[in-house]
Amino acid sequence: MPASDEVDRIVDAWSRERPDLDFTPLHVFSRVRRLAKHLDRARRSAFSRSDLESWEFDVLSALRRAGGPYQLSPKQLLQQTLVSSGTMTNRIDRLAERDLVTRRTDPNDGRGILVAMTPAGLSRVDAAITRLVDAEAVLLSTLTPADQERMTGLLRRLSLDFELPDA
Repeated sequence: MPASDEVDRIVDAWSRERPDLDFTPLHVFSRVRRLAKHLDRARRSAFSRSDLESWEFDVLSALRRAGGPYQLSPKQLLQQTLVSSGTMTNRIDRLAERDLVTRRTDPNDGRGILVAMTPAGLSRVDAAITRLVDAEAVLLSTLTPADQERMTGLLRRLSLDFELPDA
């Protein structure tokens, strides 16, 4: 049997104090929460080593995933980053001030704008994603590839319930 962790101790104490409750969800979600804290630290470190804030990485990575010429409309960026239009405008302004993105007129719509990543933005986001996957690989290093694949499937199944399209 695997060693006990802090969640086991917490759940055992609750089970002793409240034997009328089923604490199975705590076994899962308390661990997810604790792991999320480790993941957050690893992400902050990867991003800061690339001189990026987390929100900057979110915008730049959306542009990077779009493929060359690494540009999207503000509306497309909104859809990918799930922030308000005012927040996105502010983020684009701040990234432009740092010379990580530029605004261009959309050649297909003279009234439209495209946000394009600069070479400096490309360099930063590529460094950050490399550091991020390296850090995340370390977090998963105690699991076999088969365990990682099984965990991916279980988490995907669970997360699909939360990502249903709005009716």
